[in-house]
Amino acid sequence: MAKRVNVDGWLFTVTLLLIFIGLVMVFSASAVMAKERYGSAYFFLFRQLGWAATGLLAMVVAMQIDYRHYKHPAVVFSVLGLTTLMLILVFFLDRAHHTHRWIHWGPLSFQPSEIAKPALILFLAFFLESRVGAIKDWRNTIIPAIVPTFVFLGLIIFQPDLGTAIACAAITACMLFVAGMEIRYLGYGFLASLLPLYFLIFHVAYRRARMFAFWNPYSDPQGRGFHIIQSLIAVSTGGITGVGLMEGKQKLFYLPEPHTDFIFAVTAEELGLLGSVIVVSLFIVFLWRGIRTAARTSEPFGRFLAVGITSMVVVQAFINISVVLGLMPTKGIPLPFVSYGGTSLLCAVASVGVLLNISKQAE
Repeated sequence: MAKRVNVDGWLFTVTLLLIFIGLVMVFSASAVMAKERYGSAYFFLFRQLGWAATGLLAMVVAMQIDYRHYKHPAVVFSVLGLTTLMLILVFFLDRAHHTHRWIHWGPLSFQPSEIAKPALILFLAFFLESRVGAIKDWRNTIIPAIVPTFVFLGLIIFQPDLGTAIACAAITACMLFVAGMEIRYLGYGFLASLLPLYFLIFHVAYRRARMFAFWNPYSDPQGRGFHIIQSLIAVSTGGITGVGLMEGKQKLFYLPEPHTDFIFAVTAEELGLLGSVIVVSLFIVFLWRGIRTAARTSEPFGRFLAVGITSMVVVQAFINISVVLGLMPTKGIPLPFVSYGGTSLLCAVASVGVLLNISKQAE
């Protein structure tokens, strides 16, 4: 019998705070560039505001829907099938920035690979619930569980978007681990992925350049190492308290995509170590409350959903911040709730609505 009647206030508050910080930093990071390119400093801010409002509406709606309603084959496989079709459809549309990642609908556009993450979480939660006692059966449990993951990974890699594919693989690994899969199987999977990763990285020119830049950015400071060096300059310039909101210099056509992939660098420069620690702490609190929700949920479906949604947010945050700090090669992963990006923001906030509903019904 469910005992709680209220959603997790910590999760709700942390999400709102991250969205608010994101709106402020998107404006700060993009105002000059937006004025230069589109004639209005508020171009990206207004768009992000629209997506944030839509996402918050979706979150409120999802909070009111019993998460068990998603546990139906018609829902699960419809979402899975529709997402697969969208991932295929992008290859028949015009390329944008030399990639097949976007579906454009009038003035709006969305990225199916962002939808793939919650779709994958929903499928795995549904499938693994009925296999809790047979998680060691690789033929009837492990292989059927990872087949949709491999389909999504293949389609996303060929867009190409290796970073999102790695995030999907990490989410799958987290859910399989919580379902009871032995670590050695995860180890086998990691070892098996090394050879494909080698070819995907070192046999693709721009990825190979990113890897060399990660190893030694100062070997080519004006070329392949330029972006990561500018990110590190931004982080180090901020000091303890930062140079002040809107006062950062690295966003002025030095940092690539300062309002998306490198928004944490702008945050570190303008708000300093204190502001950066606040952002990181909010994600740590999100992780804590997400794990707590999963631990207090007795039903496997709800527990797996909670783990999947929590890992989706935290894994992406970890990758994004690591890239900005030079701890990982550049991946192109947005910072959840903070980076500019409509599909990413909408999917993340709507997913939190599901997580909040789970928390409301946790024992």
